[in-house]
Order: sequence, then C-alpha cells, then structure tokens
Amino acid sequence: MSADTGKPSRRQILKRAVGLGGAALLGSAVLSSAGTAAAAVPTSKRFDLTDASDEWFREILLQDVRILQSFSFDNTNKHLYTVQLVQAGRQLPGESRTYTGTERETNGDLCVTRLDWQGYVIGRMYLRGFGHGVSIAAEPSGNSAYLWTETNALADSQNVGYGTKIARFKFANGTVLTPDSQLVSIFDPVPGSDHNTVAIDPVNSRIAHRHRVSGTWKYSLYDLAAFKAKTFTPLATLTQPAVLTGPTFQGYASLGQYLYTLDGTAYTYDSAGNRTSESNTYLTSIDWNTGTVVQRSLSKAGESLYYREPEGLAIQIPDTANPAAARLHIGFGSQESKALTDKKASFYYKDLLV
Repeated sequence: MSADTGKPSRRQILKRAVGLGGAALLGSAVLSSAGTAAAAVPTSKRFDLTDASDEWFREILLQDVRILQSFSFDNTNKHLYTVQLVQAGRQLPGESRTYTGTERETNGDLCVTRLDWQGYVIGRMYLRGFGHGVSIAAEPSGNSAYLWTETNALADSQNVGYGTKIARFKFANGTVLTPDSQLVSIFDPVPGSDHNTVAIDPVNSRIAHRHRVSGTWKYSLYDLAAFKAKTFTPLATLTQPAVLTGPTFQGYASLGQYLYTLDGTAYTYDSAGNRTSESNTYLTSIDWNTGTVVQRSLSKAGESLYYREPEGLAIQIPDTANPAAARLHIGFGSQESKALTDKKASFYYKDLLV
C-alpha cells in the first residue's frame, strides 16, 4: 500500500469529484482486525487513503499557544472551529487566579477558536470542565453554528480530564461556559461510559459517537435530528477494530458508509536537535455496516514540519451546492523550531472518492 507523501501525483492530477452514492467498494483491499458491528447504513463511496494530500494551511496561529486537539468545519458559513487546552497563565473571567497547564488538563478546560477559510481568527470562547477536546463537531445555524463537544470532564489515572457526556451550545464570541450553564444542552447516549466525543457527517446529517464502556471502545452512528431529540437509537454500532489498539488515537470523522480514524505521534529528536523518527501517522477507513477495516495507510502529509503531531480529522465541503466534492482533512499540531515552542496548526486533505 503506497504512502501518502503530501506531494502531487499522477492520481492527484487526474482526480475528479465523484458522487457519494452508488457502488461501495471499488478496488479496495479488505484488511484484517475487523471490529464487530450491527448496522444498515446506505452504501456510499469512500476516500482513497493512499491518495496524496494537498496542503490547505501550514502553521497558522490559533487563539492560545497549546497544541491543536481537534477541529470541525461549518461548511455553510465557511468557518473553521478548532479546540485546544487552555494555555498556562491565562485567567478567565470569573476565575480568582491563573492556572498551570497541568491544572487545565486535569480540569478539562478548552479554548475554541473560530477562523475564516483564509486562516484568520474571527472569534474565540472558553469551556471550563468540558474535557480533552479529542473531537468536536460544528452544526451550522444561521450565520453561526452550534458546537458539539465532550463535557462533564472526569480526570483519569493520568490526571487528564475526559468527557463523560456530550454538550451542544451556540458559539458566542468571548463567552466562558461551564457544563451547568443554561446555554449548554447535555446528552447522555450511553450512561456510565467515559471518553465521550462526537463527529458530524455534514452530508448525511448524522452524528458519530465514540465512547468507552468497561474498557472497550465503541462507536455508534445516529440520525442527527433524532440525537438532538434525545432518541438514542443508533443506525450503526461497532467495536473499535484491534488494529487501533496500541497506536495513539488522534481523531475520527464519518461520511456516508465509512468511519475514518487517525492515529500516530509526533516526531522525536535527540539532544542535538536531530530528528530520530519518521512518520507513524496512519489513516484507517472502517465500514459502519460490518466493522471491517477496509483500508489503512501511512500518511506523510506535512512531513517537513519541524514538530508534527496528528490532531484531528474532519469533513470539509468547499461548495455546499456540490456535496459530492468532499474533503477529508487531517490536522497537525506543529512548531516552527526547537527555539519557538508555541504551537501552530497545519491542515492537509484528501479528496479522491472511489
């Protein structure tokens, strides 16, 4: 299976937008390590994960200086929402002191940045006690959006706060929210679960929910309207495939019949500043109907970044009048040099559907 180099290829030159419906698997290899699943999701095309990635943004600034955790697109208003842990030393309205980065991580305090599609920051808000920000989702509403995140953070054995429930709230520039705010709606689709996060399929109006139950990772897919009405009857449920046990999980997205996951870690360096590792960033596609791993591919997108940690997946629809021309975006937390430690964000995408 070829690696994604992030450089133009003959396939890239010849690529064209194709519909999301129709025949399901064309030229795909079915891999082992399937999870279990129960579903009846309509067939669709899927992203070719070996397709070379295009660069969208390289090393742009977000509101805070900590690493990107995840992101989502408001395709209607052409906004990009990102989430980070709140940086050390920042004192928010209503707080009596500043907090360290470790305290923010334990409490699950997040910073949301809204950017336009030219990469400029056009808004920000803060979420206290919500979680780690592994995945967020934007639901367009008028000229703004409702955001879906984890909430009601509970610290694990490593003192990292992860969400035990799901929150939905309207983006409001400059606002600081807590889980008990009247502006926050709380959802508990799997009571007793932990590490709760969601991702929205913007084409089919579905919402994917990742969670852990008694140590087992699960994914469920719901109709978005039904989920908002708190009717938690999944269209599909699958157990995380074994191939994802071990690698560092970094995000997921859903489009049509397929769930996409991201895993990997940052480059390592020796004391002299020489890089001692290569990319271990992998993309995986999983069939919602069977839990089968359809494709798993190494990505070298953004390989020249000094610091390069995979952080989040999301679906972009550049033209909402043409939803068949979808993009699967990979986010990277990046850093320009050893001397400059503040993190920036970089984004690369695939758009070949087969």
